[in-house]
Amino acid sequence: MNAQKTDALSAYFLAETSDVLETHTLSIIVDNEPGVLARVIGLFSGRGYNIDSLSVSETEHEKHVSRITIVTTGTPQVIEQIRHQLDRLVPVHLVRDLTVAAHNTNQEKPLERELALIKVRGVGDKRLEALRLSDAFKATVIDATTEHFVFEITGRTNKIDQFIEILTPLGLVEVSRTGVAALARGGQALKDLQDEI
Repeated sequence: MNAQKTDALSAYFLAETSDVLETHTLSIIVDNEPGVLARVIGLFSGRGYNIDSLSVSETEHEKHVSRITIVTTGTPQVIEQIRHQLDRLVPVHLVRDLTVAAHNTNQEKPLERELALIKVRGVGDKRLEALRLSDAFKATVIDATTEHFVFEITGRTNKIDQFIEILTPLGLVEVSRTGVAALARGGQALKDLQDEI
């Protein structure tokens, strides 16, 4: 009887882990009004979905419309469920999964960039090494004293992660990041992209 239970649990365990987690970039057009962002975030937190990155800003002033870019991770079924639930929110005009849209049009992944401000404190050799690394990563010094630097760096998330990791032993003090901003490649507008799985 114990063997049967073990086999049943093993089969269940295999079924549970058969879906691979994927990272997707969602672009959402919403009314720019109070409470909209809270409703979008509430949809994620209420269902236990994680947000890896979030950025939002008004993009069409005349129409009072904002664009929210969310990077999230889940199984394909969970990503699809998130997209459909976002689509049903009243202040949401449009939801597109840029990752799936790129796949469906045989294009590269969407253009994604993030900005970070990174403060490093150090003197002597550590100071020189931090400057050398900033040059290699194309980071800009935007504030400096004899004891610290603040670097500005723009790029893909993994580039920024790598820069921060390398600076950590050199006297990393703090980091501020914007979150991912993304656009689909090609000449199509967001509303013209097809992201059906």
